[in-house]
Amino acid sequence: MVTRLSNYFVRTLREDPADAEAISHKLLVRAGYIRRQAPGIFAWLPLGLRVKGKLEKIVREEMANAGAFEVHFPALLPRDMYEATGRWEEYGDALFRLQDRKGSDYLLAPTHEEAFTLMVKDLYSSYKDLPLTIYQIQDKYRDEARPRAGLLRGREFTMKDAYSFDASDAGLDASYQAQRDAYERIFQRLGIEYVIVQADAGAMGGSRSEEFLHPTAIGEDTFVRSAGGYAANVEAFETLAPEPRSIEGLAQPVIFDSPNTPTIDTLVEHSNAVLDGTFTAAHTLKNVVLALTHLDGTREVVVVGIPGDREVDEKRAEVAFAPAEVEQATDADFARHPLLVRGYIGPWTPQGALLGEESASNIRYFLDPRVVDGTTWITGANINEKHVHSLVAGRDFASDGTVEVASVRDGDLAPDGSGPVTLQRGMEVGHVFQLGRKYAESLGLKVLDENGKLTTVTMGSYGIGVTRILAVLAELNHDDRGLIWPESIAPFDVQVVATGRDALAFELAEEVAAALEGAGRDVLIDDRAGKVSPGVKFGDAELLGVPHIIIVGRGAADREVEVWDRRSGVKTPMPVAEALARFGA
Repeated sequence: MVTRLSNYFVRTLREDPADAEAISHKLLVRAGYIRRQAPGIFAWLPLGLRVKGKLEKIVREEMANAGAFEVHFPALLPRDMYEATGRWEEYGDALFRLQDRKGSDYLLAPTHEEAFTLMVKDLYSSYKDLPLTIYQIQDKYRDEARPRAGLLRGREFTMKDAYSFDASDAGLDASYQAQRDAYERIFQRLGIEYVIVQADAGAMGGSRSEEFLHPTAIGEDTFVRSAGGYAANVEAFETLAPEPRSIEGLAQPVIFDSPNTPTIDTLVEHSNAVLDGTFTAAHTLKNVVLALTHLDGTREVVVVGIPGDREVDEKRAEVAFAPAEVEQATDADFARHPLLVRGYIGPWTPQGALLGEESASNIRYFLDPRVVDGTTWITGANINEKHVHSLVAGRDFASDGTVEVASVRDGDLAPDGSGPVTLQRGMEVGHVFQLGRKYAESLGLKVLDENGKLTTVTMGSYGIGVTRILAVLAELNHDDRGLIWPESIAPFDVQVVATGRDALAFELAEEVAAALEGAGRDVLIDDRAGKVSPGVKFGDAELLGVPHIIIVGRGAADREVEVWDRRSGVKTPMPVAEALARFGA
């Protein structure tokens, strides 16, 4: 049936919504695809649902090609299954928690690993039932602290999440590859540029983890890539540590006066003056005090030593100390640890180690991977307005291990030896994990193997952000007048616009729309009469983003129309028969 704009549930806006920053947010609201209900929460209107449905159709086709079966779980789930895997607490404030009238705890699911695992446990018992991959397209809920950019980062979003179940690690590898290949086909069909990067599994757990990132300046993820093919999310980037050096013959540490030098810049300037050197920030050891809040609510202060020319990357610190929450130490934290002299903290005093594995201070001390044995540093002496030079790692101080919290920079070497990396911004559109046996063990998912013995199933998890991809496509496909959807997901194949006041133009427009609909095309006709001017109709057509438009107006008496290609902007006059033939009618 031809859809008529005269009675369609859509209203376009001429001005951008006040709270919108991203282009996709502005255009999707102005064109009548979505409407804001609350921060990060949107209602879907008919146009939006048509595009979303076509996108989901592509996802379903490729899931079928990968051998996956569709199911559907509720968004509202009980606490007990998430408590069994530790994620009731692990998710922290990002989880929407609620109680029913009887006081029982529930949540709005951010992901569904537990539900999928328990379903398979309930129905399958033998290795002969495996491999199995099942998926759903379902709304998810996460209490984002700062929802922004419309559909790009919301509190409610639609995701396709698939889960594979195998009796062996080799089987998991095959299932993982099948989903990974399906994702590549999806993004290729949609025309979305993507980079597959190594990633941190986070609260999902598991071993192998890869993100599909779309390179874009508005992306919230930073990733690195080398000319040799290495790519990783900054959270998963591993520093290429230098080889340890010999400590023989190195000078002994010396404490020197350093008044008014609480920062690295002031320390470098002062050191060069009093030590007659050519030191840079890279010669200094910056000791950063962090506070960790663990799942049981306890608060711990730790110190991390990093080269002075680096800053702490908050996301890398969160990964390094997960699942604890990480923040900069407060005044109250320092008050509880008077041995930490703010601005002059170091891992050493002349009386012996203050921090590290020999410490009696109860403060764990970690080092950046670049701080290897035999490296020499200028750092704090744990005495107000004093620093120490010639302090040698491995000889004068130790640590409780290494952590990756320092920022990554252009020119850092890729850990696989493929050369220096560059930093880029990206938007996550898909993520694939090898979960392994974490959830199966927590929830008791076992099957009988070939020998009749119980074996724990190994799992994979595969998520793709449907609504986020829709927003990315809007970001990629527009001009300064409106949306221009790819043909594969456009709400309609063709829009017919009847203009003028001549009844003949409206009659011919109806004929054209009917012929196109009869040829199997999704057709929208702008049949609005009365005081709706051609300028308003053309403005709405540009805003809505249907890629092909047929204008019926002044040439109607001669059975001529204009075919308007929105992507190129070209309007081509031609006879009606030729126009219909272009679209297979």
